[in-house]
Amino acid sequence: MDDAISRLTRAIRDADSTTALTGAGVSTASGIPDFRGEDGIWNAAFDPADFRIERFLSDPAGFWKDRLELHEAMFPGDIEPNPAHEALATMELRGQLDAVITQNTDGLHQEAGSRELFELHGNARRVVCMDCGGKTMSEPVRKRLRDGECPPRCDCDGLLKPDVVLFGESMPEAILAESQRRARNSDVFLSVGSSLAVEPAASLPKAAARNAFLVVCNLDSTPHDGRADVVFHEDVTELLPALAARL
Repeated sequence: MDDAISRLTRAIRDADSTTALTGAGVSTASGIPDFRGEDGIWNAAFDPADFRIERFLSDPAGFWKDRLELHEAMFPGDIEPNPAHEALATMELRGQLDAVITQNTDGLHQEAGSRELFELHGNARRVVCMDCGGKTMSEPVRKRLRDGECPPRCDCDGLLKPDVVLFGESMPEAILAESQRRARNSDVFLSVGSSLAVEPAASLPKAAARNAFLVVCNLDSTPHDGRADVVFHEDVTELLPALAARL
């Protein structure tokens, strides 16, 4: 592993642009379960069909009741950034990382200090009004749900929705387009903690590999291991701090 980290360190030092893509494997060390693993959320007590946009629009009260249970299963207790989040934020602060593109909705990158951040699937810490488009923090809304207000509504009386991409919804076009541009223009592209099995995020390493030094960091194999310049099957909470220390 030392030789591979040395190669990656040299590549980042020589790069004009370095971008990271992160997936669920970056947040599991913070206590957040993944979705598709053997013990993941969708293989446990929840049905993805209950969280489709069509269900939200046709049965917002039922959707929100299930969403509250889902949130409490995803975020059991106090959740904080782990060393992987912190290492990426440190690299950005030093000018060694230009941006983080994340598939995660937990808000931990922002909490750790990442600023140039593209949230492909939104952020579960926010809600958005379907009428006026206003956004606010979700915790007060969940408290209102627990107190019996269901479905929750905005001050304008519009229906509130989690500010995440539900099944059946498209990703925000501007965020996806900028993420694709960053991937194409990167000199180094790090894919960290992602199975690279879900599109369109899974296509970003392929776009980057045409020009970039491509790095895949994930405990399990991914479909892009064969095209990567360096592959790490390591714990990202150990690998990324080690990389930041070398840099």
